[in-house]
Amino acid sequence: MNNPLQPGALLDSDAEQLRKLGYTSNFNRTMSLWENFALGFTYLSPVVGVYTLFALCLAAGGPPMFWSYLLVGIGQMLVCLIFCEVVSQFPISGGVYPWARRLVGKRWAWMVGWIYSISLCVTIAAVALGAGPYIATLLGFESTPVTNTLVALALTLIATVLNLSGTKLLARVAMFGFLCELIGAIVIGCYLLMFERHQPFSVLFNTFDIRIDGSYWPAFLTASLAGMFLYYGFEACGDVAEETPNPSRRIPKAMRMTIWIGGAASMFAALALILAVPDMAAVINGTDKDPMTTILDSAFGVTGARMVMAVIIVSFVSCVLSLQAAASRLLYSYARDEMVMGSGLLKRLSPNTHVPVPALITCGVVPAAIVCAGFYLQNAIALVVSFAAIGIYLSFQMIVAGALFARARGWQPSGAFKLGKWGWPVNIAAQVYGALAIVNMSWPRTPDAPWYVNYGIVLVGAIVIVVGLVYMTLFRPYDKGNAPHGDAWKLHHQ
Repeated sequence: MNNPLQPGALLDSDAEQLRKLGYTSNFNRTMSLWENFALGFTYLSPVVGVYTLFALCLAAGGPPMFWSYLLVGIGQMLVCLIFCEVVSQFPISGGVYPWARRLVGKRWAWMVGWIYSISLCVTIAAVALGAGPYIATLLGFESTPVTNTLVALALTLIATVLNLSGTKLLARVAMFGFLCELIGAIVIGCYLLMFERHQPFSVLFNTFDIRIDGSYWPAFLTASLAGMFLYYGFEACGDVAEETPNPSRRIPKAMRMTIWIGGAASMFAALALILAVPDMAAVINGTDKDPMTTILDSAFGVTGARMVMAVIIVSFVSCVLSLQAAASRLLYSYARDEMVMGSGLLKRLSPNTHVPVPALITCGVVPAAIVCAGFYLQNAIALVVSFAAIGIYLSFQMIVAGALFARARGWQPSGAFKLGKWGWPVNIAAQVYGALAIVNMSWPRTPDAPWYVNYGIVLVGAIVIVVGLVYMTLFRPYDKGNAPHGDAWKLHHQ
């Protein structure tokens, strides 16, 4: 008889748990706790997040923008704890979609999947495009819209090929990306703090008299977008639930590690960069429009700066890879429940690599199309890209709301991770935080700009939701399959 601690027995119990939830799976359960965490970490990608938004947010709010990383991290940890409870009871591939299905029902789940899949595809395109200038600097050519587009297409293709190679390679690349990012962030940060510190620590409390309508707070809220674009990688850990042994225990742990370690790395990188700015006034008044390049060139010289760029590029590649893996598992789980056109094809797993090949290819083609559209419609694509983060937050808040709804119906989480008496207060606090974050991200920042720029994010969001509702009403995709739904509270009473 098998010892329950032996890997074979563990995998058997995982398969049995999944069968009780209404599914069988042909995925390879080979992803360790650290590899699962690495997937979430590289999806969150502190280096990509901090380096991409550093200049914009420092100019907007000055050095106190540093504190937004801490405040947003606390808010997102509340959301993460709710996700931990849900994934512990429902460790099903696809993350937010199957969770919404079990907590609320089919229609709610369809809408969550719709908003989240669009947001992920746009985010893949945005991260791939963001790599262009760094690769241009590294290889010594000028960054133009044409080169950025070609780099983004190449990066998307590379990520797709790597993802098609199987879960083991995905896990290894994610782990490599994590180690590069973490070591890179620590080494670069330590060097800057020891040898290139131009500002005192007190600068973190100096607003440099930035005022909007006589107050500093609007400027700080604008600068806090730096933190808001960072902390949503934890969900990716749950997307590969059927590829991770003992997911009820490991995934909640990996999710929390993503915020602790990713948040700490982000804050350390941001701290080192802020203190290394040679002339803070020049950044805030707009004279120095690219403080990142100023810092890296003055600190490391041209050769050293290129080595730093290489670390940043690894971060971009592993970030695209992790985002695409998450999107493909969502699309696969959507198709497995017959919730989307072409379900018969999209739910297929390769017999050799045990990954959803058609879903992965789709999650390469759609972002590539968005990249190409962005070349011709640069202003329009900027609005769509800015919607992506709000779309992710909105999807997450639909899960938090779903958990509140299920609790009100009598749901008592029964997975390995439970908040117990803290469930209600944490759930309510996570909902309030998420609503305020979405309002902050959508708020108009440029009063003199045309209305469609000021309210572009809200407009794009409304279009995505209305199109989804119309499609859902006309074609009733949620009624095709017969997988379990809306049973979180019923399972407790059975």
